[in-house]
Amino acid sequence: MKIIKTLIIGASGMLGSDLCKVLPDSVKLTHRDLDITDREQVIESIGRIDPDLVINAAAYTNVDGCEDNPELAFQVNGFGPGYIAEACSTIGAKLVHFSTDYVFDGSKKEYVESDIPNPINVYGHSKLLGEKKIIENMDDYRIVRISWLFGIHGENFVETMLRLSREMDTVKVVHNQFGKPTYTMDLATKIKEIIELDPGIYHITNDGVCSWCEFASSIIDNVIPCTSEEFPRKAKRPKYSVLINNKTEPMRHWKEALKVYLKERNA
Repeated sequence: MKIIKTLIIGASGMLGSDLCKVLPDSVKLTHRDLDITDREQVIESIGRIDPDLVINAAAYTNVDGCEDNPELAFQVNGFGPGYIAEACSTIGAKLVHFSTDYVFDGSKKEYVESDIPNPINVYGHSKLLGEKKIIENMDDYRIVRISWLFGIHGENFVETMLRLSREMDTVKVVHNQFGKPTYTMDLATKIKEIIELDPGIYHITNDGVCSWCEFASSIIDNVIPCTSEEFPRKAKRPKYSVLINNKTEPMRHWKEALKVYLKERNA
C-alpha cells in the first residue's frame, strides 16, 4: 500500500487509540482538537490538514445515555459524520466510518450488509442517520458496522464484568441477547485491508456468536443468567444483532481475542 496522509478523528477513544498504534504516522485529532458537531470547524480543519484518508472513530456510544440526550446523540453520531463526509468530498479524500449493529431491530437472527436497518433505540437511529448523511455527501466511503467492542483504552463490557465480579457475590447477565464481541486492536489491524476495499457498507467483527451471558462467563466465574425482561435498561436492545460479513476475510474468534486482551491488560 502506498504511503498516504491519514487523519484519525476520535483518536483518544477506545478504537481510536488502537488505530493510532496501527497507523502511528497519522494526524490525530481528539474531541479537544475538533468538535465534529461544528460544521465550519470540521470543513476548515479537514481542508487545512488535506489528508488522503480520514478515519472517523468519534462517536457518542453510551446507549442508555443517548436516550437521555437525543439531541447530542444525533449531533455527534448523525450530523457530525455528514460534515466529515462533506469535507472529504471537497478535498477528494477517502472516508472510513464506524457504525453499529444497533441499526437493526433484532427480529432476524443474523444480518448481512444489504439488510434494511430498523433501529429500536436513539443510539441506533443516530448512527443510522450518520450512515445516510455520509452516503448523501460523498461516494468514496467505507461504512464499517461493528459490534460489542472491547479494548484496552476504554470502559467496556469486559472491564465492567471484572469490576462487578469483585464487588458482588454473583453477577446477573442477560442470556437472551446475541451478538459478536469484537476486539478493537483486531479491528484496527484490519484497517489497512478496509482502506483498499471498494466503497460501500461492510460488517466486520471477530468471529463467533454468543449471548452477553456467555461472553461474561468467559471473563468471570460467578455469572447468573437472567432475561432482558428481568434486567430492564433505559434503551431497548435488539435480541439478535449478529453481523454477517460477506465481503472480507473473517477475523479470529472472539474467545482468542479475549485471551489476548486479558493478557495485555494484566501485563
